[in-house]
Amino acid sequence: MLSIAVVRLRCLVLFCGLWLPLAASGAGFPALEKMLESGFRISAEARLLGDGGRPGEVLGAIESERQLSPASVSKAYLAAAALDRWGPQHRFTTRLVSTARPDANGVLRGDLILDGGGDPALASEDLWRLAQRLHQAGVREVDGRLVVSQWRFGPVECITTDRCEALSRTANSYSALLSSAGVNHGNWCVNVAPGAAAGEPARVTSCDSQSLIVGIDNRIETRAANGGTEFSAERVTREEGDVMLLSGHISLDAEPRDVYRASGDPARQTARTLTAMLEQAGITIGGGYATSIEAPPSSARTLAQVEGKPLQELLLHVMNYSNNFMADVLALNLVGSPRATLIQAGEAIQDYVTGLPDHGPVIMLSGSGLTTENRTSAQGANVLLESMFHRSSLFPSFVASFQSPANGVARFIRRGSPLFQDHIMLKTGTLNQPYAVRAVSGYFRTRSGRWGVFTALVNGTGSTPWLNWAQVLDPLSQDLERMIEAH
Repeated sequence: MLSIAVVRLRCLVLFCGLWLPLAASGAGFPALEKMLESGFRISAEARLLGDGGRPGEVLGAIESERQLSPASVSKAYLAAAALDRWGPQHRFTTRLVSTARPDANGVLRGDLILDGGGDPALASEDLWRLAQRLHQAGVREVDGRLVVSQWRFGPVECITTDRCEALSRTANSYSALLSSAGVNHGNWCVNVAPGAAAGEPARVTSCDSQSLIVGIDNRIETRAANGGTEFSAERVTREEGDVMLLSGHISLDAEPRDVYRASGDPARQTARTLTAMLEQAGITIGGGYATSIEAPPSSARTLAQVEGKPLQELLLHVMNYSNNFMADVLALNLVGSPRATLIQAGEAIQDYVTGLPDHGPVIMLSGSGLTTENRTSAQGANVLLESMFHRSSLFPSFVASFQSPANGVARFIRRGSPLFQDHIMLKTGTLNQPYAVRAVSGYFRTRSGRWGVFTALVNGTGSTPWLNWAQVLDPLSQDLERMIEAH
C-alpha cells in the first residue's frame, strides 16, 4: 500500500491534470498519433533548440502539457539535479572511524564504525580496500564491535509493492532496499556450480568472500552431463537472518552461474560482508557486528576511507542500466537532513525543477521512477533537457548518460533506420503495473547539425491492451526521422 503522503500527492496530480490546458493533438507526430485510437494517453513534443541567434521551433506536439507518468525518464531529472548540486567530479566517501586508537599490539579497544557515506555504487572491492587500509594503519584486532552506521538514511520506508515484499522475501534483484551504507546495490550474490558427480548437491559459494556470508538452503541436484539446468533462487529472511533458498537441478557440464537477490537489510549485509573482508585481511572482530541509525561520535577519527567513482561515471550506470537502487540512493543524498525519506528525495528534485522557467507542474516521489505517481509533461521534460544543453560545464556529462540506439546497452532501443539510430541520444522508462508506461526522452541532431529535444510519454489504462516497446519506438522513430531529414 502507498503511504498517506503518496495518496495525497496522487490527488494533487489528478487535480493538476484536470486544469492544465492541452496542446492540439497530432501535429508533427502522424505515426505516433495513431496510438490514441487504441485508448493510450500520450504527451509528446519535439522541437529544435535555439542556435546562433535562431529561435527554437516546435516540430511536433501531442497534448504536450498533459501530465503523465514518465517512469524511468524520472532519472533524467535526478541526473540534472545531482549535477547541479555537486558537479561531475563529486565523489561519495565511505569511512572507517573510531574514538579509540590501536595500541602497540594493533588492538583497537573500542568499536570500529563504518560511516555510510551514501555511495550508490559501494562494492565489495571498496570494502576490501577499506580493510587493507585499516591493516596498513596498524589495526590487527578490534575488541569492540563493527558498527555499520546508516545515519544519513536507512532503513528507508518502502513505497512500492516489490520493495515492501522484499522486507521478508524476494526472487529478484531489482527490489533492493535502501541505505546510506548499502553495498553491491543491496544484493547478495552466490555462485552456483555443479557438484563433483551426478546426484550430489550443487556447489554454492559466495561471490564476495572466501566464506559464505549469507545463509544457504541448497536443494539443487547435480545431474549427468547434458542433463539440463533449471533452478530457482529466492531470498527469505528468517530468525537467523537472510537465507538463499535454492532448488532445481544443474548439469554436470554446466558453467558456474552468479545469482543475485536483494537482501532484507542492506546495512546488515554490509556488516557481514565487511566482517568477512576484515578477517581475510587478518583483522579480527571480537564483539561481533551491529547496525545503527546514529551518527558516529564527533570525537571519532578516520582510520581508513575510500572514495567512490565520480558522479559522471555513476550517472552512466543510473541512466544506461536504469539502476533503481543507485537512482534512489543518489536522490536520498539530495536531502540535506538525516533520516531522509523517498518523499523528501522527490521533493528535493521538485525544488530543483522550480528553478526552470516555463517547466510547469512536476511530481516526483522518488528518483527511480518506480511508481506511476511520478508526473511530468513532454513540454516540461524538454524544458529540462534544453536547460542542461545551455549549461556548458554540465552538458557533456549529462548527455553522455543518455544512450545512442546504435550503441546502447539496451537492445530493445536498436530500432528504426540507421539515420534515427545515429542521430538520437535517449533515456527510456518502462512500467507494467498498475498500467503500462513507455516513456522516452532525449536529444537529436538534424541533417544540418542543429540540436533538438524530444519527449514522448505513453501511458495505458486499465482497459488498454498490452504495450510493448515496438509499438512506441517504431512510430516515434518514423516521426523523428522525418524531422531530422527536414532540417
